This record gives sequence, C-alpha cells and structure tokens, in this order.
Amino acid sequence: MVKRQSPIAQLNHRRGGIVLSGFCVLFLTPVVFAAETNSEQPIVAKRPAIGTSTSSQEMTAEQIAEYAKESVAAVSFAGRDGKQAGLGTGFVIAAEGLIATNLHVIGEARPISVQFLNGKQYDVKEVYATDRQMDLAVLKIEAKDLTPLPLAEPDSLKQGAAVVALGNPQGLRYSVVKGVNSGTREIEGKPMIQLAIPIEPGNSGGPVLDSLGRVQGIVTLKSAVTRNLGYAVNISALKVLLEKPNPVPINRWLTIGTLDEQHWKPLFGSRWRQRAGRIMVDGFGTGLGSRSLCVSQEDLPELPYEIAVEVKLDDESGAAGLIFYSDEKTKHYGFYPSNKNLRISRFDGADVFSWHVLEEKKSPFYRQGEWNHLKVRLEADRTLCFINDQQVFEIKDRQYQTGKVGLAKFRNTIATFRGFQVASRIEPYRPSKETAQKILDLTEDLRVDRPPLDELIEKVVKATDETRAQQALQERARLLKRQAERLQQLAQSIHERVVRNELAKLFVGKKEADIDLLSAALLVARLDNSEVELKSYLNQVAGMVAEVQNSLPENANQQIKLDALNRYLFLETGFHGSRTNYYNKSNSYINETIDDREGLPITLAILYMEMGRRLGVNIEGVGLPGHFVVRVDSQEEKTQLIDVFEGGKILSDEAAKIMILNANQGQFDAAFLKAQTKKDIIKRMLRNLLNLARDREDIPSMLRYVETMIAIDDDLLQERWLRAVLRYQTGRITEAIMDADYLLEKSPEGFDLRRIHEFRNFLTTVKQPE
Repeated sequence: MVKRQSPIAQLNHRRGGIVLSGFCVLFLTPVVFAAETNSEQPIVAKRPAIGTSTSSQEMTAEQIAEYAKESVAAVSFAGRDGKQAGLGTGFVIAAEGLIATNLHVIGEARPISVQFLNGKQYDVKEVYATDRQMDLAVLKIEAKDLTPLPLAEPDSLKQGAAVVALGNPQGLRYSVVKGVNSGTREIEGKPMIQLAIPIEPGNSGGPVLDSLGRVQGIVTLKSAVTRNLGYAVNISALKVLLEKPNPVPINRWLTIGTLDEQHWKPLFGSRWRQRAGRIMVDGFGTGLGSRSLCVSQEDLPELPYEIAVEVKLDDESGAAGLIFYSDEKTKHYGFYPSNKNLRISRFDGADVFSWHVLEEKKSPFYRQGEWNHLKVRLEADRTLCFINDQQVFEIKDRQYQTGKVGLAKFRNTIATFRGFQVASRIEPYRPSKETAQKILDLTEDLRVDRPPLDELIEKVVKATDETRAQQALQERARLLKRQAERLQQLAQSIHERVVRNELAKLFVGKKEADIDLLSAALLVARLDNSEVELKSYLNQVAGMVAEVQNSLPENANQQIKLDALNRYLFLETGFHGSRTNYYNKSNSYINETIDDREGLPITLAILYMEMGRRLGVNIEGVGLPGHFVVRVDSQEEKTQLIDVFEGGKILSDEAAKIMILNANQGQFDAAFLKAQTKKDIIKRMLRNLLNLARDREDIPSMLRYVETMIAIDDDLLQERWLRAVLRYQTGRITEAIMDADYLLEKSPEGFDLRRIHEFRNFLTTVKQPE
C-alpha cells in the first residue's frame, strides 16, 4: 500500500521538519494497490490513481522542484549501435511503475530506458498506452513504490497562472524553469496549453506543474518562431488515454515498423523503417558522407535486368536513391538525386578517396519536392539511368559487375521510398502518349464550377487502369500549375518592366534640378507593391507643403522656411527615425514612411528634400557611410548638415568626420561629404533593398532590384555580373549568357575574366533548347 501526502506535508517530511501555522494539514490520496495477476493471463496495469489533493497551500518554484524530483525521470532510446539516440523527460503517474511522456520521445521500435535522479535506471518492459495524435505515451517499468505526481482536474489552470516545467533540456538533467500559462491554442487540430516559458530539446515529455504541485500538462512543442514560448498537451488527454490503454510488450514494440530481415539488410546506421507500404529513413549514417544503405536480399535475375523505385526527399539539399552491384559492405554504385542534381557515383571503400562521382547533371524531368521515379537498367556492357522514364546517364564503367541492389541515403536526409522493383523489364512509369491523350480527351471539357460528374469518372475508369489515369491527370495538373505560375510570373514581369521604364524616363535628358526625386522614390515602392498610387502620394505631400507654406510670413527667407519645415515634420506631425525595427523593408518604401511617419535616414531625407524644394529651399543629399543626411545650401548663411533621422538636428563637420572615420577603417575620405545626385540616391535605396533581400535569401527580389539599378544606370558592371548569376539561379540561362558576353566584350579592369569565361562555358552546358 502506498500513501501520498499533500505536496507541502510531503516536502517537509523530506526535509525532516514540520510546519506549524495554527493548524496541521495532512492529506492522503486514495490508496493504490498492486494488481494481482494470473501468471497465465497477460499483465494489464491497473489504471493509475489520480491525485485529488484539496490542499490550498501554494508552493514556490524551489519547493516544487524539491517536491517533484523523485517523480521526474530521463527517458531515452537506443540507436542501432546501442548508444543513446534520443533523450526526453517522463514522470511517474502510478506507484507500480507507470511513466508518462511524449510518443516522439521514445522513437519507434527502439529499446527504451528510464533513469531517475537518484541514478536508478530501468528498462521499459511494456509500452502501456500510446496516442499518436496527441503525442502521448505511457511506459511500464518493473519498479514498486514509486512516488507519483497528482494529476490536476480538467480546466483547473487559469490563464495567467504560474507554472513550473521540469525536464532535461539539451541533456541537462533535472532542470527547472518557471513561467505562466498564456492561454489555450489549437495546434494542428489539437487543444494545447500555451506556455510563456523557455522550451528546449529534452524538455519534451516533462510535467507542467501548477503552484499546488499538480500536473496540468505535458511539454510537447517549442515555438519555431517565438523565443520562450512552448506548448503542452492538457493533462485531460492523458486521463482519456488511461481509460482505455493499449499495452504492447517491449519485444513486440521493437518490431513495429522494422524491415523484414528476410527482404532487407540495413547497413551503416540511420533509421530504416516501413509504414503503409513505404520505406522511410532518417538520421545520420555512419558511412562515408553519412552514407547508410538498405540492401535488398532478393535473388536477382540474369543480366540484363532493371531496378526501380520512387523516392521523395524532405529537403532537396539531401541525397537518396538506388544502389547496385553492392558487396553488402562499402563497394557499390549509386544513382540518386543530390542537391537538386542527378548523380551516378562509384564507391570503392570507406574513405573519401574511394568515392568517385562518374557523372552529375541537372535534369528538367526531375520534379523538386515531389515523388520521382528512378530506374537503372543493368546490361553486360553498360548501365542506363532514368528519371521519370527519361534517360539521363549511360555509363560504361565496369569496375563491378555483380552484387546486390537496394537503397541509399546520404547526409542528414529524410527520404521516403515506395514501389521498389527488380525485374528483367519494368513497365514505363508514365502512361503512354496514347493513353495520356485518351484521358486528356475525356477530361478536356472538365467543368471548373463543380466536382467531376459520375459519368466522366466512369468513362475514365473504363478507358484505362487507376494508376495510369492518376499519373496522366497528375501530370496534366502539374503542367497547368506550372503554366499558372508562369502566367503570374509574366504579369509580375510586365509590371516590373513598366515601372522600370517610368523610372528611367525620370532621369533621361533632364537637369538635376528638374528631376522629381519623390516620384522616383515612389516608383521604387511601386516596384514591390503595384497598389502604390503615385498621384495620391504626390497630392498628399503637396498638401503637407501647403500647410507649411500657409504658416510662413511674407518674404520668408530660407532659414525661416527651414525652421517651419522642421517644426511641421518633427514636432507637429511626429515624423521620426525607425529604431525598434530598423531593418524592416517597409522603412525603405517612402509611401510607408509617409503613412507611418517613420523611416530610414534616406527615406526621411528624400521627403525632407522634396518638401524643401517645393518651399524654395535648396537641400541636397549627402551619403555618409552607413548613414544618410542632408545639406542645406544657403546663399545667406554657411551650409549646414542636418540629420533628419535625429529629428532635424544640425550635424557638425566634426561629427560627420567621426562618422566617416568609424565606418571607413579610420581613413577620412572627403568624397563622402559631397552631394549625391538624385540617381545615386535612388540606387542607394535599391541597394538597401538588395541587401535586405540577400539576408532573406530572396533571389527573385534580388534580381528585381539589380535589374532596376541597371535600367537607370547601364554602366553598373558589378551589378551586371551579379545579375548574370541571379539570372542563372532563376532559370534565365539565355539572359545570363548575354550578361556574361557583355562583360567579356567590355573586359573591365578588376574583373576576373577567366572566371567569367568559365561561367559562360558552364551556362552553355545547362542551357535547354528554346
């Protein structure tokens, strides 16, 4: 019989002391008896008693940590090599050895162990209950008289209540962190407790305790976006699971999802498993390049024969595919997608010097992010490799001519395989042109205003088999999707071209004083947002200028106008520099600077300059390194620098010099103090946007800004070289070749012409017929 004292009483018992507060609180949970079982019957653990503590004495985080430490354990599972492959947390929910945790903590088909803070370790004998949807698992260990944590009643945790989470973050055993219950959120269709609390790998499966020491939830997720934010499964889900457990003895658990050893032989680590007719693999392999193999044990036909499989990668930077002529050790060939290319390699051993890439290329027939059909035809004098029925390689390397076939993965790739085949001849993956055309003819008049009619479905079923019909229709759907994407791309390109043309016209054949800088800056904003209406913002700025003008006395000089402009912008209307979100691209759009009255130094300066010009004040832009200011060119007084970002403060020559020295490695360059042309100012705006896009790795946006810079200044050679690379990266091979040819013809100083030649030659190898 096991007694459970109230949290406070138990804590003080552990410390060897008592609490005197005018009365004594002592509380016993319902008694839990060990179940007696017939040795001939399967052991079914008794449903754990749920704590019903009525104690109202709250504990501090320190007290909770001391109170719960005997009940929290580290839960780990072993990899194929017997070493620890994963670590999480669990906690005791019944004295007879039931441990609650997350399902993802215990892996699949791997030995599981539980270790308590006192060093005692137990192997799990039974997976007592699991719920895949709620990510819950209950484990059974052979231990008696454990100290369970009481489970809270449903809906007893109020929003804003203090909570404590216990676990093993990053492998740091028994760590304690406190926070609050932020509320309830639905994550992937599941109600979860949102915790304002730091969550790290290793916390998963740990208990979330309220101030009375009751378990309110089980830590499950960490926010991938917001720091110090996590989620926990409500304890009510665990109670529901315990109502109807689904016990699986550990010897049976170890066979779940495992590959049949009569058919497959995994090598070099990683986790190979099967589910719903598919073979899945993840984790680093122990072979060269984190290689891991899964060798088929089937007997092979005589040459010639073919092997094939469909493969899908979770990340196109990975690599996974077919192997053949394997010695079931380290020697074999491989054909597989790798980092968006297709590759055939020969492996002669275990070290890097024995890995030979025989051929590698991109293929337009490879579908990124989708299922792809790999096929290898092995003949006596050659090997043919196909992707989605299209031949990509013919190899006559005959180093190995016998051996097993199978699957491979490299690096940290997560890959899924299906439909592995070995045969003298494998039927084409895609339907024949005749079959595809027949299906397309039947569906040519497919209505878009309603689901397909039963009559049409029946016609297609009678015309061909299900697989061919699905493949033909999916191929057609992919084509239509690509066409839709290209139409959207065309619409965007037309918009960009029109904006660039309008922007270029502002600078053609005009004197510097006649160039409308505000319109140019608005066109930069319109480049990214087609809804920006220039006329609306030009009228708005005209109204702002009129307000300043109306406040001026007659015959106001430049200083009076400048003072009025400063007063209007920085005191009356609150224009200011953006400080909390400086690198947000919205700050680079002058329309949003006008709307939000907040922006970068350059956008605020353009507004200041253009309002000043309309008031008759000559203001020019000065591009200091890393900062943009303006200079008032007055005939009446000495010129002065003004920092618009700092509310129109005057910037002394000495302060400007210090800025230059700090940003220019201690070297002073007076060129930074010269006024910039309006074209240079716009190019600077575009460079700001280019840098932000580079930080986001947004290649299409980078190309958009570089194209616009060249449109207004054809002499930008560095930008033209960058455009060539960006054009290649976005599939514009012909245009990239044109840029390379332009640079080779100009042969500018300081450029590595040999590198440009090599790039140009490479482009010709990847260029597709047009």
